[in-house]
Amino acid sequence: MKEPLILGIESSCDETAAAVIRGRSLLSDEIISSAQLQARFGGVVPELASRAHTDAIGEVVPQALKAAGVSKEELSAVAVTYGAGLLGALLVGLSFAKGLAYSLHIPLIAVNHIRGHLAAAYLEDASLEPPFVTLLASGGHTAILYAKSETQFEILGGTLDDAAGEAFDKIARVLGLPYPGGPHVEALARGGNPSIPMPRMLKGAGGYNFSYSGLKTYIINYVHTAEQRGEEYSRADVACSFQHAALDILVQKTVEAAREKGTDTVTAGGGVIANGYLRESLSAMCAQAGLKLVLPAKKRCTDNAAMIAAEGLIQYRAGNFAPLSVNAAPSIPLKV
Repeated sequence: MKEPLILGIESSCDETAAAVIRGRSLLSDEIISSAQLQARFGGVVPELASRAHTDAIGEVVPQALKAAGVSKEELSAVAVTYGAGLLGALLVGLSFAKGLAYSLHIPLIAVNHIRGHLAAAYLEDASLEPPFVTLLASGGHTAILYAKSETQFEILGGTLDDAAGEAFDKIARVLGLPYPGGPHVEALARGGNPSIPMPRMLKGAGGYNFSYSGLKTYIINYVHTAEQRGEEYSRADVACSFQHAALDILVQKTVEAAREKGTDTVTAGGGVIANGYLRESLSAMCAQAGLKLVLPAKKRCTDNAAMIAAEGLIQYRAGNFAPLSVNAAPSIPLKV
């Protein structure tokens, strides 16, 4: 039996993306980004993002089909992000996907963006099968989950306040770094040392939960106090010390969760997983613990359509199709 051919569409923030997969084989992965435009304003401006998506959606989908060497008539289904994200941005991709699915008489699959991040690992390793433990770290969510099956997750723990990605963006602004903050904090940290003592969130306590608000406040106070006193401080050391404090606990608790659940496999997803220090630390600790680690390529950790197609495949096989009346949802709680 021929594997289903799925078109994935992503437009939740500042990336207009389309990708095509056949089964777990990625045939194309195209992105048109408005990140440079947004950087001029220090962050994403929703109205500008919506306009950029409107301009790009009709270009990026044909690009993805052409790169995959398939026609739209061959598609088995269209998978699209319906949430979470910017409402106007989501509506552009969702409306396009509805029209395309309706015109082709094929199923529409409404994808939870967060589940897309988790599904990205399936494209990295075609043999990957649950059960496994997943570390989710993005701009909006930070959690450790246990995958019982492709469609069922148990949330072992999550952030009690801010997400890891949001903390990176906040610290970037405090240090005068441009948008997007995460890559710039990582680059600055390479020239620093983790020499500044910083609070470690719920270390040895709180189960698999995390907290980033205290760490953010500590760094904001540290930087502002030094500046008000006219004291010199190393921005690189601040970035490096923050990165260690923010990420070491994610790695430690993920490995602990895998041991507790008795699984031999760990995966990860979300924009923060593109961080080089996190990838190196998680790889080293999993190897030390004898765990198999499946990490998506860096470009499939940040927002992309390949992960939406991957989750679309899971929902296609489960027969979870969406009506054309489905609406965009700016906020979706992390749930099983």
